[in-house]
Amino acid sequence: MGMRQEENAKPRLTADDWARAALEALGEGGLAAVAVEPLAKRLGATKGSFYWHFKDRAALVDAVLARWEQHGTQDVIDELDQLPGPAERLQQLFTHVIDYAAHGREDLALLASIEQPAVAAAMSRVAERRIAYVAAQLRLLGVPDPLAHTRASVAVSIYHGFNQLARIAPRTLPATDELVEAVLTRLLEPPR
Repeated sequence: MGMRQEENAKPRLTADDWARAALEALGEGGLAAVAVEPLAKRLGATKGSFYWHFKDRAALVDAVLARWEQHGTQDVIDELDQLPGPAERLQQLFTHVIDYAAHGREDLALLASIEQPAVAAAMSRVAERRIAYVAAQLRLLGVPDPLAHTRASVAVSIYHGFNQLARIAPRTLPATDELVEAVLTRLLEPPR
């Protein structure tokens, strides 16, 4: 009898399991999709499992935002920093973000909920971190400040625009390698 219970027992969900599922739901249906009951159903869990890990939905949203920041920015930066130089890092970064923008929906879903203070704060931190990283790589390549910061801001803006166009008019977009080349050419051109 004890063995049968073990065979039928579901693995216990962690807070990370809930946050991962909530991030997926965010990408599929926006911030409104980050709701306890649908997530519990999706995970085959009870609401009690949710409340074991989170005080309330706001705590889950905070966990989703933290996961999004970590996965979509810091993990990418950590991976890029393994590459030998700033030119390779920027090449890989733009290839990655353009590929992500073509299918990732989390950034747009969060942008649609920018009026939420926690979302606005997270998006601001991420934008600042992304701009700072690109500017640092440009400085390593000899682009002086404040031009490096300006170009990094333009690069992050291009990402957001590409992300939106990938949803609105995907057939208008150039191939990834063409877009990466165009962006890098402009970012790295000598100052006038």
